[in-house]
Amino acid sequence: MGGSTVIRSRVVGILLLAAHLLVVAWLTLRPLDVMWVTASNFTPFAGIRADLALGAFEATRRISKGLLLLAPLGVLLPLAGGRLHVSSCASLARTVAAGSLISLAIELLQTGVPGQVVDVDSLLLNTAGVALAHVVVVPAARSRLRRRQEHAGHAAVRAVEAGHGPTPSIPRVGIAP
Repeated sequence: MGGSTVIRSRVVGILLLAAHLLVVAWLTLRPLDVMWVTASNFTPFAGIRADLALGAFEATRRISKGLLLLAPLGVLLPLAGGRLHVSSCASLARTVAAGSLISLAIELLQTGVPGQVVDVDSLLLNTAGVALAHVVVVPAARSRLRRRQEHAGHAAVRAVEAGHGPTPSIPRVGIAP
């Protein structure tokens, strides 16, 4: 993969990341016109237990919503970073830390938004969603891109050995005054 491809993939990653964060901000930080709101939940797993008590369908819907909200960050953050050769554990740790900080920022900003309620279970589910998306997609994608890069490198070496190397370029010379 050439330098321009890496730059392009980073730019695409940054643009998709910004677009996703704008959608998340719109979904989570807009004021809601409601008659009443539930109390804030600061007890871990209390909301999840309450969701499970509502039945399988409703629990699945609510828990999936929490898992999927920030899950794309598990893929978009490494894409925006643009690193192919990095430790899987370090990448996972950085991505999960960034995802949890973004989720925490959303929860803290919700304290000032009418109709929005702070829920520690949202923080836990959002972070778990980021981690799951990263574990499922990123290692396989990086492995595939590394193989593609190695294959392209071997093809270039074979072309040079066969006498079909890259076309030499002449540097541009400015016009003298």
